[in-house]
Amino acid sequence: MKSVTEFASFVLTKGLTAKTALVAEGKTPEEIEQSLGESFKLESEKLKHFVAALDVAAQNAQNLRRVLVVGLNEGESAPAKAVKVEEHYYVPEFILTAAPIKTDAGGKKGGRGGKGGKKDGPKSSPWGLSPEEKALKNKGPAKK
Repeated sequence: MKSVTEFASFVLTKGLTAKTALVAEGKTPEEIEQSLGESFKLESEKLKHFVAALDVAAQNAQNLRRVLVVGLNEGESAPAKAVKVEEHYYVPEFILTAAPIKTDAGGKKGGRGGKGGKKDGPKSSPWGLSPEEKALKNKGPAKK
């Protein structure tokens, strides 16, 4: 697969808005192509690729990252979602988003960053046990 050119999504979205505005004005396809060439400073082959990439971007607008224009060598098969226009393939590339992490509402404490084996409840003093608490602790159950 040989890459010819690529168009980023932000350029394609600007191109799509310009194209829809020109279509709303009632321009012919030749006038639209000429106007897009002037506003985006594109000529000849690059302009033809841009107009075809706009059509591919219009079909795949959700999470679009860029549109690659590629030529295939002999024996190669076209990538998924590729659209062939004349001798080139236009391949939309998408932004991959991670699936949200599901959390357990009633999960156990511990694990990474958890409190581990510490007991629940507020501490009575940051300096340790008070004399009364020490006396209660030492009296505990009688040992035999």
